Amino acid sequence: MLLEFEKPIAELEEKLQDMRQLARTNDVDVSETVKSLEQKIEKLKKDTFQNLTRWQRVQLSRHPDRPYALDYIFEITDDFIEIHGDRNVKDDKAMIGGFGSIDGQTVMIIGQQKGRNTKQRQMRNFGMANPEGYRKALRLMKMAEKFGKPIVCLIDTPGAYPGLEAEERGQGEAIARNVKEMFMLTVPVICVIIGEGASGGAIGIGVGDRVLMMENTWYSVISPESCSSILWRSWEYKEQAAEALKLTANDMMGNKLIDGIISEPLGGAHTDMKAAAQELKKVILKDIKALSKVDARQRIDARIDKFSAMGAYA
Repeated sequence: MLLEFEKPIAELEEKLQDMRQLARTNDVDVSETVKSLEQKIEKLKKDTFQNLTRWQRVQLSRHPDRPYALDYIFEITDDFIEIHGDRNVKDDKAMIGGFGSIDGQTVMIIGQQKGRNTKQRQMRNFGMANPEGYRKALRLMKMAEKFGKPIVCLIDTPGAYPGLEAEERGQGEAIARNVKEMFMLTVPVICVIIGEGASGGAIGIGVGDRVLMMENTWYSVISPESCSSILWRSWEYKEQAAEALKLTANDMMGNKLIDGIISEPLGGAHTDMKAAAQELKKVILKDIKALSKVDARQRIDARIDKFSAMGAYA
């Protein structure tokens, strides 16, 4: 699938392929033209992806080929063992988690998982967790704390599930409890937005010593479409809403709401998943090493102070 702003690049890449095919078929030397076209494509890519609008970043974060939580987990861990169930209601397939080893460092990895096709999306509920999903996440965090293992949360959700049954089972309470309990965890906690970071659905596993965003992701109290429908009674103004929300990684960093940005391959994480995963792995290991040297009480105090300092009030 091509996004609108990717089409000029795709057209040039198609021309490049045709030129190479022509050279192979007719035994013609077009190396100079090919080199020139390659340079032109590289320049166009840089110009395009360095100057994306906020709405275009939102579109990239939702790209159907973009790596999801399990893609990253299987790429960066050696022996991931998924743990199921909240020991209360059921196993929420939108929230996944378990122990895994990253270069010999055992971690508890928790994430929100979307689906690739219709069947998977229904099973994963489009990455929107129910209360039992957040309670499962908390159970796994407590297990990691018990064994003294760092926690890594991979956030990618359009929001917590807003259905009636979710509210009946205490969606708000489950998220609020997770926020409270995550402040007090004695082990290092690293949270990374790998796609969409929407509303309470994201914050339910988003309180950490380090909160990071991948380059082409967004993090906000509301999605641009929902914001547009509330303010303008129409989804037509989603681009203006995205600009007003200031929801990109650079915006979040400028407002001191996150601790860092993880770079992606040129064109987005979906163009080279292995390179994106390696960059994520490198940052996770570096932060775990740094946080492990800090006393648990100091980590908790710093975590509380960091979140308490967010926002402005009179």
